[in-house]
Amino acid sequence: MLLFRWAVMLLLLVAAVSFAFFAATGQQRYKRFGLVTVKWTVIAAAMFFLVLILERVL
Repeated sequence: MLLFRWAVMLLLLVAAVSFAFFAATGQQRYKRFGLVTVKWTVIAAAMFFLVLILERVL
């Protein structure tokens, strides 16, 4: 559980740094990388919470 929290926080930090690079340089590749990182972080978090909900139900 603690490892998952750290992984999510690290991924969000990577996305924030990527968006900061985009704001500083204006290069689209940093924006794309940040959006992909946020997308997969949200998907991973949704799957994690789905597992928690299924544990409670079953």
